[in-house]
Amino acid sequence: MTGSDETTPASTGEHGMYFLEKVTPAESIQHRMERVLASGRTRFQDYFIFDTRYFGKTLVLDKDVQSTEKDEFVYHETLVHPAMLTHPDPKDVLIVGGGEGATLREVLRHPGVRSALMIDIDDQLVEMARELLPEWHQGAFDDPRSEILCEDARGWLETHERKFDVVILDLTDPVGEDNPARMLFTREFYGLVRDHLNPGGVMGMQAGMVLLTHHRAHPIVNRIPGFFLNFGFLLASDEHDLSRADPAETARRIEQRGLTLRHLDAEYLHSRFALSKDLKDALAAETMVSSDAAPFWLGEDGAAHQRASREAAEG
Repeated sequence: MTGSDETTPASTGEHGMYFLEKVTPAESIQHRMERVLASGRTRFQDYFIFDTRYFGKTLVLDKDVQSTEKDEFVYHETLVHPAMLTHPDPKDVLIVGGGEGATLREVLRHPGVRSALMIDIDDQLVEMARELLPEWHQGAFDDPRSEILCEDARGWLETHERKFDVVILDLTDPVGEDNPARMLFTREFYGLVRDHLNPGGVMGMQAGMVLLTHHRAHPIVNRIPGFFLNFGFLLASDEHDLSRADPAETARRIEQRGLTLRHLDAEYLHSRFALSKDLKDALAAETMVSSDAAPFWLGEDGAAHQRASREAAEG
């Protein structure tokens, strides 16, 4: 399933071909491409995979770098293991998104997991990842504990009653007013997630960039009960609070579960709950709450916007 984009997201420089990733209207990151491996479009998004000298394969979706072969473990360990280690015995896990399979891979590293349901709306992306990104999934799609559904995750949650010990949200940011991901960042959606958690269940998610100029996404999401960039992550539970847990207990769980992590250990994980003053100030000052009636979205400059949804206006 390869093809060609309408435009090639690269620039020709003195030393070869470069992919230019726009981070904000004023900043970009340039990646030298050794070779293009695949490009095309699924029903939902553009994809582009190229090889680099130092970071290996690089996956791009809708012109934004998602992860690279050499350091994707930093993101995926940070997304998955805090939630999994917060729960004393996670057996049944739901992953929303995560089409590359790396989130699923990290979940399955916990030996007590008996089922891992991954729901990603883009079946073509999942098949592309299965074929072209084995470094990411490492066979996780074929693990007998895995179940892969390619459909709208919110629709599934609204029509099923299955419960989970841990829910991991591996979602792209809701950039643009018409981005369907907006409806996965509302208090009603998180209410659905809560209703599908067993007692003592834990939710973990990626929650936007944490930059001096891009504080809005993380504080707004926080208000709802290879990037070269800093990203924020959130944990939520009615019963467990990893930030107040004993690091020695976290270290014990890592050892007990035989997790040979490359990025996280107990000491480093617990240190991640220490926030800078400017971020704490942004969290304290945030007043916007995203809802189905008025979901928030991000502009290309990182500014947060909110307006009554068309559905609410028409109803």
